Amino acid sequence: MKVEDNARIRTGDWVLLGEDATRVRYAVFVEEQKVPVDIELDAFDPQCVHAVAYAPDGTAVGTGRLLPDAHIGRMAVLREFRGRGVGSLILRRLMACARQRGDAEVVLSAQTHARAFYAAHGFVPEGDLYLDAGIEHVLMRRRLA
Repeated sequence: MKVEDNARIRTGDWVLLGEDATRVRYAVFVEEQKVPVDIELDAFDPQCVHAVAYAPDGTAVGTGRLLPDAHIGRMAVLREFRGRGVGSLILRRLMACARQRGDAEVVLSAQTHARAFYAAHGFVPEGDLYLDAGIEHVLMRRRLA
């Protein structure tokens, strides 16, 4: 059974969702990918719309954020929940939030291993590969209209 059949997504601000989002991001980015914590948590979080996915037992299993400039970022799903639809739920919710507030497009910085995931959701790569926190990324864009 895919998690997306039973997962619940909450959207809100950093005050509401920051603790759960931080737990997921710390596990994925800091512990797993070795991103320094001072780079991972930044001053943009209080300005963002956050989405957190919860498993049926209430455990936070994935997260992402939408910045004021229509960038989607900090997409992370706990290892044991990957490939089960959680990332798609989060991404679709963040795109819906962007559409609702009037954004014409969304942009993200995709780790290269996730390029196919974002392409399956209509994102198109642009430009050259670049390093962010020592990890190869590519800029990807999707029109919402």
